[in-house]
Amino acid sequence: MIVDPVEILMKTSRQLLPTASPTKVAPIPSVVPDLPEYQHAHHDGKTTLWVVFVIMVIASAVFAAMSWRVPVSKRLYHVITTLITTFAAISYFAMATGHGVSYKHIRVRHSHNHVPDTYDDIYRQVFWARYVDWSLTTPLLLLDLSLLAGLSGAHILMAVVADIIMILTGLFAALGSEGTPQKWGWYAIACIAYLVVIWHLAINGRAQAAAKSQKVASFFFAIAGFTIVVWTAYPIVWGIADGSRKMSVDAEIIAYAVLDVLAKPIFGLWLLFTHAKMPETNIDLKGFWSSGLDREGSLRLDDDGA
Repeated sequence: MIVDPVEILMKTSRQLLPTASPTKVAPIPSVVPDLPEYQHAHHDGKTTLWVVFVIMVIASAVFAAMSWRVPVSKRLYHVITTLITTFAAISYFAMATGHGVSYKHIRVRHSHNHVPDTYDDIYRQVFWARYVDWSLTTPLLLLDLSLLAGLSGAHILMAVVADIIMILTGLFAALGSEGTPQKWGWYAIACIAYLVVIWHLAINGRAQAAAKSQKVASFFFAIAGFTIVVWTAYPIVWGIADGSRKMSVDAEIIAYAVLDVLAKPIFGLWLLFTHAKMPETNIDLKGFWSSGLDREGSLRLDDDGA
């Protein structure tokens, strides 16, 4: 076989020529979406809801029993206070059974330099039954304090309306979109409304209570001051829990539970026991409250010839 030397030389030269090494490309980071995070109540939170439900039921029974020991015309404080803990018991039963709860969707954005932005989806429990409770019970609490101080109907109405605005705007803030100014705008409106409530209690209420007697004024100052301190803690808890989510749902439940027990059963016991020993706080509602409408004011069709 004849071998061509030119062909051999060309093959050898190809083997001796340097070849370019393959370029190594860094792997492109893949963005895998994480599973949604669910922030909800666990064992401690659920147990707390049931415990407070029982406390509210017992308090309602105690307040109702205390009302039976006084005449019907003097049961106004007892009836109002019993309604407060009754509404609270219903609310806690709804939350404990999961019927007064909804989930709020929160999307948290994370920015990166060389890869697309990523998002975390968070679903946090919002106990809307709590706001229904507050919209009913806090006006009744204000009514107790207003009657104790002797506030006028105009001041009572303004305080109650401001209180309802405070609760509703707090609910709007809790359900508002995350990262928008509207959420904290609703929260600011709620705080302003709360300042109106405090003004009516601290200024008008204290002046009216002092006009009754020094004894009533001292009691009103103590129980109203206690109420203001407890109520001021509510927006603080809201800001840490629903507002910035720095508090777990269980811790939120426990914090609100402590405040609710102080603001309702403890407040009610203090009010009713002191009221029983202080005749100056009596409100004798004769007529309609105990006996219904007077027949003298009823319409008589025979007089019109009908």
